[in-house]
Amino acid sequence: MDIKDNHKNEPTDKQMQSDELSNTELKPIKNEELNEKKPAELKKRQATEEQLNNPFHGVKLVHILERLIAYYGWEYLGERVNIRCFLYNPTMKSSLGFLRKTPWARKHVEDIYLEMLDEIEE
Repeated sequence: MDIKDNHKNEPTDKQMQSDELSNTELKPIKNEELNEKKPAELKKRQATEEQLNNPFHGVKLVHILERLIAYYGWEYLGERVNIRCFLYNPTMKSSLGFLRKTPWARKHVEDIYLEMLDEIEE
């Protein structure tokens, strides 16, 4: 079979785009211009009183689960929240994955955490 390629000399889209980019003029950015464009991360706000009073403020789910396991253990958590990742071969990885995907289970664990904090304070 003889296939003739009639488009051998035509530039491709990628070649045309790179030619257009190489023809544009790049200007250096001055230090003054950089200082004007600060990223959002640098503009931090102070925590409100409500946030500071929230027991979950700045506490990650992994820390909550670690403290609950250290205080109560897997068996107690399995009795309180009837989920397989607490009852059968419990691991941090499986539990965290399930709790992040399942709001009702996370809510139960957070409630147990609040109860634990109340017990500790007494």
